[in-house]
Amino acid sequence: MLTLQRAAYVTEAQAHADVNLPPLTQSLAELIVELSDPQVLALGWRDAGDRLVGAVRARTGAPDARVAEIGRLAVAPDRQGQRLGSRLLTTVEDQLPGSVTELRLFTGEHSDANLRLYRRLGYSESGRTDTPAGYHLVHLRKIRTLTG
Repeated sequence: MLTLQRAAYVTEAQAHADVNLPPLTQSLAELIVELSDPQVLALGWRDAGDRLVGAVRARTGAPDARVAEIGRLAVAPDRQGQRLGSRLLTTVEDQLPGSVTELRLFTGEHSDANLRLYRRLGYSESGRTDTPAGYHLVHLRKIRTLTG
């Protein structure tokens, strides 16, 4: 997962001139702790050769059981543009508990493809925050409507 994550986030680092993005600096020990957390839902997509080509994580319950924070959406560079990111994001949304009514995520302001994807899937900008590297993080949210 770390190999996929690092490969997928290199373009983000280049676009934002920031090699210190958390997905690039996360250690194996930190990843193990994160994946051991019962509030974290992690999904992966493997190709026919069993290679991990996509992954996403969602954290629920903190600070509010109605909110899920989605992050670390990663698709292998040679598989980008094949709608894997869309499928991973919609799949993780579908697997969240029914109590979750709001989805939140963020990306860098220069992440044009990510911003297009998130907007296409119903996310809207809710704010921006500065980073030490001099660019903004774009925060997006989506109100989840469940049909019964």
